[in-house]
Amino acid sequence: MAGGSDARIDVEALYRRFGPAVLRRVRRFVPEAEAEETVHEVFLKVLERLASFRADASPATWLYRLTTNHCLNRARDDARRRELLAAHGAPTWQEREAAAPDVRVFLDELWRSLDPELAEIGVFYFLDGLTTAEIARVVGVSDRTIAARIKRLQHLARRAAAEEGAA
Repeated sequence: MAGGSDARIDVEALYRRFGPAVLRRVRRFVPEAEAEETVHEVFLKVLERLASFRADASPATWLYRLTTNHCLNRARDDARRRELLAAHGAPTWQEREAAAPDVRVFLDELWRSLDPELAEIGVFYFLDGLTTAEIARVVGVSDRTIAARIKRLQHLARRAAAEEGAA
């Protein structure tokens, strides 16, 4: 993908070809009302990062990872805003959404506490149902490394659940 007007044409082609897949991916992370806007944010990131696309990866894999990372960062930013609002006396999201189950709150806190790579792997494995081999291809590490990181994530989740139960 070259720079200049050719890049615009390539991004348009990417949007036409992969836009529906990006939208499906985004819907796993954000409310439906925010999905279209988030897809546009992802494609703005594509424009910004077009030079970082390596021809050794497929455009679909690159977009999949870019979309996941954008959504995880967006969730972290939202969490940070809620923390700031709570610190200044405004009601938190959990307080406004009193119907939200305790498990959801626990999982939201757990995801926010993870380092970005571990969170990404967790999303791919637990939410998307990808195999360790599939995740290894997307992330660019060995299948064995992915399996070890999934075990680490499970350990952290168990420990956090035990601490939550003790509190």
